[in-house]
Amino acid sequence: MTRLQVRFHGALNDFLAPERRGVEFVHTVQGTPAVKDLIESLGPPHPEVDVVLVDGEAVDFSHRVGDGQRLAVYPAFTSIDVTPLVRVGPPALPEPRFLLDVGLGRLAGLLRMLGFDTLWRNDYADDVLARQSREERRILLTRDLGVLKRSEVIHGYFPRETDPSQQLVEVVRRFQLTAHMRPFSRCIPCNGVLSGASPEEVRGRVPENVHATFTRFQQCPECKRVFWAGSHHDRMQVIIDKLRELEQQP
Repeated sequence: MTRLQVRFHGALNDFLAPERRGVEFVHTVQGTPAVKDLIESLGPPHPEVDVVLVDGEAVDFSHRVGDGQRLAVYPAFTSIDVTPLVRVGPPALPEPRFLLDVGLGRLAGLLRMLGFDTLWRNDYADDVLARQSREERRILLTRDLGVLKRSEVIHGYFPRETDPSQQLVEVVRRFQLTAHMRPFSRCIPCNGVLSGASPEEVRGRVPENVHATFTRFQQCPECKRVFWAGSHHDRMQVIIDKLRELEQQP
C-alpha cells in the first residue's frame, strides 16, 4: 500500500467529503497511480486543477506517486503568478468559446446574450461533448463529473450553483470574461452572429407597433429572427451591468 499526505486548495474542496475540506489528510492507495488518476479518484476533475506539488516540487499529471509523499493540489490561479511552476492546467484560450451539456440550456442562452460563441443541444452524447470540446478548443461546462473527467477534455468547469443566473456569475468569474463580453451580438436561440437591419428590411417581420416605435433592429442570418431593444433588452442590460461590477471586486 502507498500512504500519502494530501491537501486540496481553494475551489477544489467543493468536490471533497466535508471532513477532508481545507485540511491535510492521509490517503492510502494500491500501487503507484499517476497524479491525474489519484486526484480524480478523490473527486476533483482534472480540468479544474492547475498546479500539483509533490513534496514541494511541481509535477505533471503523468507523475506517479510514491509512499510517504505529500501532495498539494491547487485550482486555477487568477491573481498569483505561478509561471515558474509546472502547470497541469492548460493556458487560457485567447477567445473563450463554450460547449454546454443538456442540463445547462438556460446558461447557454445567457452566455450568448453576452456575445460568447456557445454550443448547446438537448441530445449531446457524453463522448461527443468530450471530443468536440477538444477538437474545437471549447470550454466544456457540465454538471456531470463523469464527462468532465474524460481524458479528452482539456478546458472544462463544473458549475456549482443550480440557478442559471448564479451559474453565469461563476463562469464569468472563473474565466475572467468581462473583458471579452460583446453583449447583444449573438442570437440567443441559435447562436448566430447578429447583423444590423433597417426598419425597411424588417417590415412585415415585426409587429406594426414595434416597427413604428423603433428605428434600430438586428437580425440573425441563421434563423431569421429579428431583435430590438424592448423591455427584455433593459432587463438583460441590468444583468450585464452587474457582471461588469465584478471587475471591481476582489
